[in-house]
Amino acid sequence: MVLRAVDLFCGAGGSSAGARLAGARIVAAIDADPLATATFKDNFPKAKVVTGRLDETNGVTLLGDVGKIDLLLASPECTNHSVARGSKAIDTESLRSGRYVLPFIKAWRPRFIVLENVARMRRWEGWSAFLDEVKLAGYCYSILILDAQHFGVPQARRRMFLLASRTSEPPSTVAGTTRRKRTAAGILDRPGKHLAKRVYRRAKPLADATIERIKRGRKASCDGKDFIIVYYGTDGAGGWQPMDRPLRTLTTLDRFGLVSGVGQQTTLRMLQVPELIRAMGFPPGYKLDRGSRRDRIRLVGNAVCPPVMEAVIKALTGVRQSARSSRHIRKTGRLAA
Repeated sequence: MVLRAVDLFCGAGGSSAGARLAGARIVAAIDADPLATATFKDNFPKAKVVTGRLDETNGVTLLGDVGKIDLLLASPECTNHSVARGSKAIDTESLRSGRYVLPFIKAWRPRFIVLENVARMRRWEGWSAFLDEVKLAGYCYSILILDAQHFGVPQARRRMFLLASRTSEPPSTVAGTTRRKRTAAGILDRPGKHLAKRVYRRAKPLADATIERIKRGRKASCDGKDFIIVYYGTDGAGGWQPMDRPLRTLTTLDRFGLVSGVGQQTTLRMLQVPELIRAMGFPPGYKLDRGSRRDRIRLVGNAVCPPVMEAVIKALTGVRQSARSSRHIRKTGRLAA
C-alpha cells in the first residue's frame, strides 16, 4: 500500500522529496511563501499545493478535502528557535507555529507523523504541552537528533525529528545509511565553469576580516590546496574549512566561498546554487530555479535534506521497496507503476 502524505510548511519540498524516495505519494502541501509553493509545484505537479499562512484554526480549511492521509510531514518555522536568528527579536507567534500542526492531527488522525525542526525547538516553553497533545491524540512518539552527514549528505547538519505513530512504537534510533562521509569537494562544479575573482589587487578590496580568514585557511592548508571560506561564523574554526570534510551547515545566507591558488594568484568565488542543492542531498533533476540567487539560496537553506527524511520515514513506517522500485524512484523521482 502506498502511503498518502501531506507536507505542512513544505518550503521547496525537501521533506516531500525524501518521502517520495521512501515510497510515499505526496497528495497536498501548504506554505506561506508563494515562491516556495511554486517550486514545490514544479517538482510535484500532481499534488494539491496551497499558498497560505497557517494558524491554530484555519489549516484544515485551507487545504480542504484531500482524502485519507497516512503520513503527515511538518517543518514549522524554525528561525525563532535557531541560534542563526542572531540578535533579532523573537517572534512569539512564529514560536507557536508547531501548534498549527495539531488541528491536522486531530482532524485526519494520520497513522504516522514526522515533524522536523532545529534541535533548540525542544527549549520552547510550549514544547511539553505540544507533546502532551500529540500523546492525548493517541500517538506514541520518539525524538531523535540526526546529522545529515551520516545519511550520505555532504553537509554537517543536525536536526530534530519527532516520529509519531498511532499504531506502533516508533523507532528510538534511525541508523545512518553510509559509513563514508561525502565531502565538500564532491559538490563542486568542474574547475573553470564559474568566474573566480582574484583576492588581492582588486579594484574594490575585500573586507579585512575576509582577508584574515583567507590567510588562516591558507596557512593551515600549507600545501596550497583549495579550501572553503565560511562567512558569518563566530565559532572556533577560524572562518574556513578544508575540502575533505562535509560542508558546514547551510543557512539562508550566501556564506560559502571557494579559495584557490596561492600568493597573488589566489582567487575566490562564491559557491553556486546547484552546488548548494547537491550539498543538501536533493536528487538529480530536482527543480529549484525560481527567483533570484538570494531567493534560491534561502529556499535551499530552509529545506530538509531528502536522504535524511527518506531514512526516517522508512524506519518509522517499515516500508520496504524492492531494489528495482528503489532504483526507479531515485532515477525518475516517480513511483514505479
